[in-house]
Amino acid sequence: MVKAILICAALAAASLTGCAGLSADVHTAHPSATLSGERTYAIARMPSQEENADHPPFESVLRDELAKQGFGEAAGQPAHYLLSVAYETRPASVGVGAKDCAPTDCVRPPDAPFSLFGGRAYQHALTLRFFERASGQEVYKVSAVSSDRDADPLHAMPALVKSALAKFPFDAPPDWRVKLRADGTSGVPGVVSVKPLQP
Repeated sequence: MVKAILICAALAAASLTGCAGLSADVHTAHPSATLSGERTYAIARMPSQEENADHPPFESVLRDELAKQGFGEAAGQPAHYLLSVAYETRPASVGVGAKDCAPTDCVRPPDAPFSLFGGRAYQHALTLRFFERASGQEVYKVSAVSSDRDADPLHAMPALVKSALAKFPFDAPPDWRVKLRADGTSGVPGVVSVKPLQP
């Protein structure tokens, strides 16, 4: 039993260190959405984002990827879409489940302040929401989540943005796995594959 737990922990650690390659899980609330009309947008910022030093460089990465999808920021005229951007980085936990205990006896242990094989693991998340400016209706929402051992959200953002916009829009089903590989010269991640997650 102890051997099995150690193997599971090692596999979990390997997936977080990048041995299995860089990947992100993507979820969309509006599979196969149709974004009609002019592809212009304006980013709707929250006050906390206006004050956050990480936000301007992050928006630069996002603008570049949106331009590849044919979107441009509205210049001197109202945008067709308002784009809401939310992102966070937080410590992740790796749990080990046990099947041989009664539900009342299975108590989740507190998260360890470190992982078994190196530094603490972190989960990075990005959510993009497109609203039609005229109606205020949300027409597309996509989220991307990845894990690694880097606490800096700016290091994770290029991969998250690439993953969230790897297909635009994503078709059904709503859940996908995007695999990426960092370019050896520039370090910028490129999409290797986009596959639906099996239920």
